[in-house]
Amino acid sequence: MSAFDTILVANRGEIALRVMHTARRMGYRCVAVYSDADRAAAHCASTAADAALRIGGPAPADSYLNIPALLAAARTSGAQAVHPGYGFLAERADFAQACADAGLTFIGPPPAAMAAMGNKAGAKRLMLEAGVPCIPGYQGDDQSDLRLAQEAQRIGFPVMIKAAAGGGGRGMRRVDDAGAFATALAAARSEAQHAFGNAELILERALIEPRHIEIQVFADTHGNVVHMGERDCSVQRRHQKLIEESPSPAVSAELRARMGEVAVAAARAIGYVGAGTLEFLLDRDGAFYFMEMNTRLQVEHAVTEAITGIDLVEWQLLVAAGAPLPLTQAELDARRASGGHAIEVRLCAEDPQQDFLPQSGKVWRWQPPAGVRCDHALADGVQVPPYYDSMLAKLVAHGRDRADALRQLSRALEQCVLLGLPSNRTFLAQCLAHPVFAAGSATTGFIAEYLPAAARNAATPPRALAAAAALLAWHRAQRQHGCYPAELQGWSSSHPCAAPLRFMLDGADHQAQASADGASAWRILSLDGAALPGSVSVEAPAPGTLLLSLDGPPASLSYAVDGASIAFLLAGQEHLLQDLTSLPPRAAGQGTGHGRIEAPMNGRIVALHVQPGDSVHAGQPLLAMEAMKMEHNMLAARDGKVGALYTALGAQVATGQLLIEIEA
Repeated sequence: MSAFDTILVANRGEIALRVMHTARRMGYRCVAVYSDADRAAAHCASTAADAALRIGGPAPADSYLNIPALLAAARTSGAQAVHPGYGFLAERADFAQACADAGLTFIGPPPAAMAAMGNKAGAKRLMLEAGVPCIPGYQGDDQSDLRLAQEAQRIGFPVMIKAAAGGGGRGMRRVDDAGAFATALAAARSEAQHAFGNAELILERALIEPRHIEIQVFADTHGNVVHMGERDCSVQRRHQKLIEESPSPAVSAELRARMGEVAVAAARAIGYVGAGTLEFLLDRDGAFYFMEMNTRLQVEHAVTEAITGIDLVEWQLLVAAGAPLPLTQAELDARRASGGHAIEVRLCAEDPQQDFLPQSGKVWRWQPPAGVRCDHALADGVQVPPYYDSMLAKLVAHGRDRADALRQLSRALEQCVLLGLPSNRTFLAQCLAHPVFAAGSATTGFIAEYLPAAARNAATPPRALAAAAALLAWHRAQRQHGCYPAELQGWSSSHPCAAPLRFMLDGADHQAQASADGASAWRILSLDGAALPGSVSVEAPAPGTLLLSLDGPPASLSYAVDGASIAFLLAGQEHLLQDLTSLPPRAAGQGTGHGRIEAPMNGRIVALHVQPGDSVHAGQPLLAMEAMKMEHNMLAARDGKVGALYTALGAQVATGQLLIEIEA
């Protein structure tokens, strides 16, 4: 057996916390590592780790991808084992080998198994040799544009372009016709190079609206290999998973057994050890095809834990220490059969209205829901940096059946409060409430077909919302003038004094007049020039929470304040209120013109397609930014000429920074 008592967790955020929670419960000492961006992060706190060591600058290449720095941290801390979490170096065979060479136990599969499955092209060739069904495609050594275009024609459109060296949707493009192939190929190759340091690509026939089904496998060093059933990961955006569940509504007991047998055989074929996942596409006719193997713990492992009652990190540590698997296949099957249903959603810092553009910034307020599992590393005031993945938390509901789990998770999303930066919380609630998902019929085309950008925001009635925003601005103004009794605020000796309010709600300007109507009630006299009859009341049962009576029964409103800005959650929707009452009016034309291209987020410039003096047309790509592990193209909003360029290749830019000016 391998002997270790101290584990270095080579990761950050919620997965670092999750691994350390189990390891410390089992009696292991845990060492955290951090970049300069994570110096005050939750996984570095003494309540989470026994020690925390700096490993470099904020960029992943300088820290969480820096193998020498991680090995040095292990030596300094006295760690004898390394857990890679997921992402970063978790599937890098060279990291596993470097750990072995340094005398460290790598809590994961052997380097040879990782190398065999770490490249999609090589993995497909191995699986074809092992008799595992694979999607028709091309995974050859000739990576020339001409050869790839020829192979795409042979395979037939639509075709998928995929990065051979990675996953997570990076370096992946679907191409529907030959005319769009060259542009998609260049973009996929660039993104693959920046994300994985390897521009190799493979091609696959694009299946039309398949289900994405994965099988969790586990193996030990004693020859035992088992599977723990499937997870359905079909609801995705940008080819990245958003919702996962088990069991899959599309998988019968007979199909589960067949897929499980194939997954176990594949793991045996490469001498696998530890936790791993084989990912398949399931077509409309019930045929399944191998896509890739993830040689690590998955983000969605909590779904399997819920229905089996197993701690998968505990199993990882047991296997790494040389112990046999605790349960047989028959015992696992019995647990699954009575394990109910589990569904997980990924709460991400992103804007669904802007094609799920990642966001960074400060969390003004965080309140996780009660009653469900919530893995996170958040707190009020936490800074979400632009250098890493956009996922902030995972919410997992476990019920006696699918309807029970779905109801619990929907309620949990209603109770979850995340204010200060855009997130996909409301969008996730829309997905769960959609009849197609509720019926268990969602495929990988679910979001594109049923929740396109225009359908992603079920707005609260504007008039009631604006009135609520006016109330919130008024309430805040009264709190700031607390030197007078509440009964006298907004009152004069002759009549109630109407106070003007000017505010911006979700980017739209509004004006209102309000007056006091007692100790805890106010009257909105007018809103945007129109009378608003009736009295409204405000109660503050807890800090950051108001109860508003407005055109109906009281509604709960959660809010957080940052300067003159107030973020609030009302009727399941997040909104941003900017109180402009005490500010001078803005000059006309002060906003950003269409010719000014500004950074929508913090990130790094990875491509520049134009130079000053170039003529451009609306929709033309101008530059590409990399942020939160994704590459985003910035497009011209109008025809014109590049007048000035305010950035450079490789530059790190901040949200709102001017990048390019387009002259008419």
